[in-house]
Amino acid sequence: MNKKQKKMLIRIIITAVMVIALNFIPITGFGQFILYLAAYLVIGYDILKKAGKGIWNRRVFDENFLMAVATVGAFVLAVYSGSGDYNEAIAVMLFYQIGELFQSYAVGKSRKNISALMDIRPDYANVERDGKLEKVDPDEVEIDSIIVVQPGEKVPLDGIVTEGNSSLNTSALTGESLPRDVKQGDEIISGCINMTGVLKIRTTKEFGESTVSKILELVENSSSRKSKSENFISKFAKVYTPAVCYGALALAILPPLVQMLFLGETAQWGVWIYRALTFLVISCPCALVISIPLSFFAGIGGASKEGILIKGSNYMETLSKAKYVVFDKTGTLTQGVFEVSGVHHNKMEEEKLLEYAALAECASSHPISKSLQKAYGKEIDRSRVRDIQEISGHGILAKVDDHEVAAGNSKLMEKLNVAYQECHKVGTIIHMAIDGEYGGHIVISDVVKPHAREAVAQLKKAGIKKTVMLTGDAKRVAEQVAQSLEMDEVYSELLPGDKVAKVEELISKKSEKEKLAFVGDGINDAPVLTRADIGIAMGAMGSDAAIEAADVVLMDDDPLKISKAIKISKKCLRIVYQNITFALVVKFACLGLGAVGMANMWAAIFADVGVMILAVLNAVRALRVHNL
Repeated sequence: MNKKQKKMLIRIIITAVMVIALNFIPITGFGQFILYLAAYLVIGYDILKKAGKGIWNRRVFDENFLMAVATVGAFVLAVYSGSGDYNEAIAVMLFYQIGELFQSYAVGKSRKNISALMDIRPDYANVERDGKLEKVDPDEVEIDSIIVVQPGEKVPLDGIVTEGNSSLNTSALTGESLPRDVKQGDEIISGCINMTGVLKIRTTKEFGESTVSKILELVENSSSRKSKSENFISKFAKVYTPAVCYGALALAILPPLVQMLFLGETAQWGVWIYRALTFLVISCPCALVISIPLSFFAGIGGASKEGILIKGSNYMETLSKAKYVVFDKTGTLTQGVFEVSGVHHNKMEEEKLLEYAALAECASSHPISKSLQKAYGKEIDRSRVRDIQEISGHGILAKVDDHEVAAGNSKLMEKLNVAYQECHKVGTIIHMAIDGEYGGHIVISDVVKPHAREAVAQLKKAGIKKTVMLTGDAKRVAEQVAQSLEMDEVYSELLPGDKVAKVEELISKKSEKEKLAFVGDGINDAPVLTRADIGIAMGAMGSDAAIEAADVVLMDDDPLKISKAIKISKKCLRIVYQNITFALVVKFACLGLGAVGMANMWAAIFADVGVMILAVLNAVRALRVHNL
C-alpha cells in the first residue's frame, strides 16, 4: 500500500470513528453541525476540491460533482428539516471513498510508464581507438565505426561482423528458441546478447535507426493507438448528473411559481424545496459508484487468487469481448528451454552415444552443449577428452578415450565424408560420428508446455473464434508446433515489426465489437502486447518489459489460465450489468415517486443505501471464480 492509499485509509478510519462517537455524544444545534461538518470534510474535502476544479475548468458534470451535490444536498436537507441527521451525507461519501480505495489498491501494481522498456537500451558501446577500448554512448557511434562486443554484453548497434565467432541470444528480439551462431561477414542486430566469443562489428546504422530504437518506437506508437474503455460511471454521470440536478432545481422552483402566478395560491416553497432535496438524495448513484467498481475489482481479486493479474476494470471489460487470441510461441506455448527429445542410435547404445556427445561438448557454454550434458546426467570427466576443435557453423571434433568423435550438423558430416541419416523429427539435430563411422543422431528441441494443447481447446469452448501463432522460429518448427496444438493459423520467421503488422492486419479483418488478445513473454513481444486490444503476458518467466506492457499477467505461465481469465471477465460483466439494471430501475422509480411527493426519506434511504447494499452483495459474487 503506497503513501496515498495509507493516507486515505487513515481518513476513512478517522471519519468512521468520529461518526460512531457523534452518535453517542449528547450534543445538538450548531455544535453538532460543526462536528459533523468536520467529519464530512475529513473524508470528502478532496472530492469537493475536484468538483470545484471541474466547475472552474467548465467540466462540471462528472462523478465528483455528482457526489458533491448529493452529499451537500443531504447536509442541507438535514439542516432544513431540523432533524440533525447528518449521517446520510457522511456515509455516502465514506462508502464512495472506500470504493475508491479498493480500486486504487487493486490497480496499484498496474502498468508503469512504458519507459521501463528503456532497460533494453545498451548503456555503452566499446569503440576501438588507438588499440584501446573506449566506452561511449551508443548515440555517439557513427556508421562504419568498429565496435567490440565481449561475452555477456548486449550488441549496441546493428552491423556486420568483421572478426570473431560467437553465439547470440536473440530470443528477446526475434523470439527464436535457439541461439544464433555468427561469424565474419554475418549481419548482426542490436539488442541481442553475445554469449561466447569476442566480436568486432562494423556498424551499418546509427543508434536512432537500430533495432532496439525501432522496438521502443513501436511501443510508443502502439500505446498511442491503444483503445481503452471509458469508465462507465463517468459516461453515465455526463447525462445523469445534469439531468437530476436540473430536475431538482426545476422541482424546487417551477411548482411554487405555478401556484403563485397561475393558480393564485400561496407558494409552498418549503414543501417543494424539501421534495427537491429528497429528489437529490434519491438521485445519489451510490449503488453504481460503489458496486460497479467493486464488481470489477472483486473480479480482479478473484482472478488474482487464481494467479491472473488483470490491471484494471477497462481491461476486464475488453477481455470479456475477446474473440481472437494470438500467441507468441517461445516461452508462451513452449517452455523456452532446450532438452534432448530423442536419441536415434545406429550400432552404438543410446547411453554411450549421449556420453560421447556430452564429453565432446564439455568445453562449450552453448545451450545445446548444456542440454547434452544435462541429458547425460553424470559428472563430466574432462581428463577423458583432448584435442577439442570447434569448427564454426559445423560442430566439434574431439578425442574421447582415444576415439575420434565428431558432433555437429549435417555440414560436419559432409565435411568428414560420413554418410548420415536424415531425421524426421523437428528440432536441432546433432549428428555423431565415432572413428569415422556414423553412430546416430540426437534431437534437441524446445518443449511444448504440458497444458498448451488443452489451453487452445478450452479457448474454443470459451467462445474464441480463431487462435493464431506468431513466431520468429523457422517455418518447419513453427508449423509442427502449431499442428500439434491444433492452432487455426501460424506465421513464422517474424521480427518484432512483422508481428505488429500481422496483428494490425488481423485487427483490421474483425468487427469493431470483437476484441483481439495477444499472449507473449519476451521483450520482442512488448510492441505487440500494447498494439493488441488486450495484451496478456507470462509473468513467471516473462521479461519485465512484456509484463509492464501487458494488460493481463499470468503469474504461473500456464496458458490454460487464458480461458479462465476470459470466463472470469464474462462473469464479472454479467454482474456489472445486473447491478446497473437493478440500480437504475429502482432509482428512476423512486425519483418519479419523490417528484410527486409519494416517496419520503425512507424511500430515499432505500433507493440510495438499500440498493447500494444489495448491489454490493451481488458484486461480491465476482470473487467466486475457482470453479469456472
